Parts: sequence; C-alpha cells; structure tokens
Amino acid sequence: MFSPSFCLPTTTNFQIYPSYSSDYTNRFRTRKCKSFSDDRKLPCFAFKDQSFSARFDVSAKLEAPVGFCRDTEIVSHLEVPDDETSSCSDASVNSFIADLSLLGRLLQSSSSLKEVKILHAIVLKCLRSSTIFVENNLISVLVKFGRLNEARKVFDRMPEKNVVSWTAMLNGYLRYGLDDEAMNLFSEFVKRGLLWNSKTYVCVLSMAGRNCDFELGKQVHAGIIKGGFSNLILDSSIVSFYAQCGDLEGAFRVFDVIKHPDVVCWTTMITACSQHGRGKEALHIFLQLFSDGFDANEFTVCSILNACGEERELKFGKQLHAAVIKNRFRMDVFIGTSLVDMYAKCSEIDDARTVFDGMGKRNTVTWTSIIAGYARNGHAEEAIRLFRIMKRRKIYANNLTMVSILRACGLLRALPTGKEVHAQIIKNSLQDNIYLGSTLVWLYCKCSENSAAHKVLQDMPIRDVVSWTAMISGCAHLGHEYEALEYLKEMLGEGVAPNPFTYSSALKACANLEDIERGKLIHSSISKTPALSNVFVGSALINMYAKCGRLPEAIQIFDNMPERNLVSWKAMIVAYAKNGCCGEALKLMYRMQVEGIEVDDYILGTVLTACGEFKENIESKSKYFLHPKSSIV
Repeated sequence: MFSPSFCLPTTTNFQIYPSYSSDYTNRFRTRKCKSFSDDRKLPCFAFKDQSFSARFDVSAKLEAPVGFCRDTEIVSHLEVPDDETSSCSDASVNSFIADLSLLGRLLQSSSSLKEVKILHAIVLKCLRSSTIFVENNLISVLVKFGRLNEARKVFDRMPEKNVVSWTAMLNGYLRYGLDDEAMNLFSEFVKRGLLWNSKTYVCVLSMAGRNCDFELGKQVHAGIIKGGFSNLILDSSIVSFYAQCGDLEGAFRVFDVIKHPDVVCWTTMITACSQHGRGKEALHIFLQLFSDGFDANEFTVCSILNACGEERELKFGKQLHAAVIKNRFRMDVFIGTSLVDMYAKCSEIDDARTVFDGMGKRNTVTWTSIIAGYARNGHAEEAIRLFRIMKRRKIYANNLTMVSILRACGLLRALPTGKEVHAQIIKNSLQDNIYLGSTLVWLYCKCSENSAAHKVLQDMPIRDVVSWTAMISGCAHLGHEYEALEYLKEMLGEGVAPNPFTYSSALKACANLEDIERGKLIHSSISKTPALSNVFVGSALINMYAKCGRLPEAIQIFDNMPERNLVSWKAMIVAYAKNGCCGEALKLMYRMQVEGIEVDDYILGTVLTACGEFKENIESKSKYFLHPKSSIV
C-alpha cells in the first residue's frame, strides 16, 4: 500500500489591498459628438467636473497613480448619442486614434456586458477606420461574456486581421465547446498562411487533445520545436495534449525536459496520471512537487484526491482533507466534490455524506458523486431517495447521474423507478448515448425484462462491447443460454471484439447447456487474446469444462493460471467433488488454506454433500483443515 505521510509546507500570507478609492469618484455627463471641441478628451464625451478632467488627461499616457479609479467606473457613466445621424468629427477621430490605449484598457477591464455594449457602440459610431488593436480587444471581451455571434460579426467585418484576431476567435470557439466551428476557422487560418504565435499553438493543441487528433497535435509540436517557441504555458499544453490522447509516455518525455516546471506543469502531469489509471505515479509526482519546493493549488488537490479514490489510499486522502480543514487550501465546490468522491470510492460512505452535508454549495457533479457512492456501496435505497430530492430541487442530472441511478434501480430490482428514469432519458433525447444505453440493457436484464433489454439494444445507433456484454450476461443469468450465444455471434458479426467479461458470460452459457463444442470454440478464440490470463476467464473455463465432464482440461487450465482467486479455487474444488474425485477435492481445500485463502461455507457444503462416503475421513481431519474460518497457523 502506498500511504506515506507528507507535510504541507507553510507559505507567506498575502493580503490584498483595495486599489479603488471613492475619493476619486466623480460624476461626468456625456454630450453629443457634434458638440465635441476639446481634442484632449475622448470624442463623444465631456467631463462635468473640470478638476477631474484635468487629473484624467489622456495625452499624459495614463500616468495616474495606482488606485486612481477603475476603468469600469468610467464606462458606467458613458452614453452614446441616440441620433443615428450623429458622428464624430474628423478632428476628434484623429485625436482619438492618436491614443487608443485607453479604449483597449476599458475593454479589457469591462466587468459587465452593459459596459461592453457601450464600448462597442463607441467603436461603431466614433471610429470610422478599422483599428486591429481595438477590434481584437473587442473580440476577446465578447468571447469572455459568451457573445460568440457578436464576436464573429466583429471578426468578419475586420478588413485586416492579424494572428491575434484569429487566435481570439479560435479560443472563443474552443472555450464553449464548439469544436466543429473551431476546426473550420483553423482550416481557413492555415490557408491564409499567417505566422502563429504561442497562444495560437496553445489553442490548436487544446483542440487536437479534445478531439484526440494525434497527428495534428504531433505536427503542431514539431512546429513549436522548429519555431523555437518555449514557455511554461505552451509546455503544459503539450503535456496535456499527449495525456488526452492516451500517450502518457510522450507526456512524461515532454515534462522531463522542462527545465523549471511550475505548479501548472506539475498539476497537468498529476491529472494525466490520475485520469489514466496510474494513481500511484500521480501520488509520487505529488510528493515530488513538494520536495522541489512548490506548493499545490486547488486543481492539484482535486486531481490527487481523484487518484486517492482510484487507488483507495484513504490515509493519504484524509491528510489532504485535514489540510483543507486547516485552511491550507480553499474549500470550494470542486474540492468538496472531490472529497465526497474519494470517500465514496474508499467505501467510507458515512464520511462522504458528512462532507456532502457540510458543503454550502453543491453542483450536479457533487450530487452525482454521492448518489454513485451509495449505489456502489450497496445503499441503493438512499441513492434513489437523494435522486428524488435532486429532482425536487430542479438540479440538472447529467449522464453520469442517470447511469448511477439506473445502477441503483438494478440492484433493488426497482423497475418502476428505472422506467421513470428511462422516460426522462427519452424526453431529454439522450437515448443515443452509448453509456446510458448499455446501463439500460443491464437494468432490464437485471429485472428479468429480456424483451425490453433487446429493444433498447436494437435501438442503439452504436453498440460497443459493453452494450453487447450486458445483453449476453443478462441472457445467461436469466437462463436464456441459446439467446446469449446468438448475441455473441451477432456481436462478432458486427466486428466488435469481446472482452474478458464477454467471454466469461458466454462460457457460463455453454456450461449451463453443457455444450462442449461451442465452449471449445470460445476457448480457441480466447487463446489468441490476452484474456486467457484473466482470472475470471480462467475460472469460467474451469467451470465450463467441469460441467461438461472434461476434468483433465479443467485441471490443465487451473494449473496454468498465472494467478488464482477465490472463484478459481472454488470452481476447481467443486469440479473435483462433483466428478467424484473427493480425495483430490479435500487435498485442494488443504492447499487452498495453506496459501492463505479461506474455505467458505459454499465450498465446504458442496464437498460434504458430494463426498458422503468420505464422511469418516473428513471427521478425522484436523479441525484447522475443515473449519472455514480456521487458519493453518
């Protein structure tokens, strides 16, 4: 177990002082453009307070002291003339164009959409000629407030665009998940032959990572190396791209050559390991981060809590929780959700609920984490109860929420609630989602609704191995063995490769039918895949051969297994007992205990039932040998 203690370093406390003083707040009134005469002031505007005007001199290159006045305070008092025919004089425009830094600053510091609209109106009415600097800032601020259509109109009207214009628009599409529009814009950008800057590379790498376009990302990486671009943001983007595409070794290679990685680079690497099932490495990198003198941020904590949950490192997770309680990290909805998820995955559902109840703010992911935790830990009733509370509070349920509650319904055989969730899925047009479809198939099979499961499977536009396996497993469990094997045949016909769970379910069907021929065909297919070394597949093969009366083949499979679990031992012992080899069954029970695996009541009961004539021999054996709770020590 990886459970080292770690000590969070203390850091200097920073205090933020306000830079805004009400002493400098002055009201000023707007006038129409035609009345503009002072070329030292902004066109279209004049100050009522002349002392304020004297202090705020645009020609002085904005040499006001820090804390003078927020730019947005200025914008809040600006108005544009309502007269459509009014315009700025040429002299005023020339004076304004002479120094556009103020308007750029105002755009960048806008804190509301109203301010942006006022400034946009200024640009439209007072600037007759296009200025790339101002329009680039306008695109960026419109993107910040989610006004992509307006941003695109500004972009399309620009007679001349530079790399900043293209990058700002590309970043906007990517920020709001419009990958198709981003790709179309990128293609047009490439055709123009413009030179890229580092921010362009970051945007394109993000797009390539999200779409798992490995070839595009590698070409971009090559362009970065060829162009000599290097900064921490760009390097972190390269690491993130390789991680998103599943090439964790490539991510490590890039990370290892970064001379002075910052906390963002470290966090990117930790997140990559955590998301790809390499939690142990994520924990080691986290400790290395501290040993190199860096301090983790909230994003780092969320990622490492996820790794703790996946690796069931409860002690490590509790240390992080203690650090949060001591105000070492800010307790926000993301860290709170990560803590709920970590405790739930470590089967500490009471602690997960305590954190959940103590959170002042929760989001959909928080609710999904606690519902999934209850379902995963066998508390399906509480999962359904929380789901109903979630619905009453009109909290949006995402796909993962639906999957979790369907799982809870399956465990309880709560078919009415499952159908209710299914109806909600159809209402929200989510039935094409492959994860929801697979879970619905599993639910209906669990509730013995084989025909409903079949209909869901047939209606799915895309069926993956999970969907087919849910159907095959469900049929085998319900005693529809022939249908299970037919579904396997149909699955192979669609070119979907089985996984170990598929093979295990199909072998169970063959065992129940005592169909040795089909069982041997499946075994032949398994032999060509890595699934042969899977402990569950091996156990299913033993069970199949034993039920078909082929004990030598079962013994061979058992002896060649690289690892064995309780199921493997149980299958082989029961195979010996039911085929009349009681002495071998007793020897294997003894060997099983020697290797530290307890003999459960099922094994003992089966052997005692099948080997009645060995009763006296059994009674004469050591109590340590026969008692299922005993130890050989």
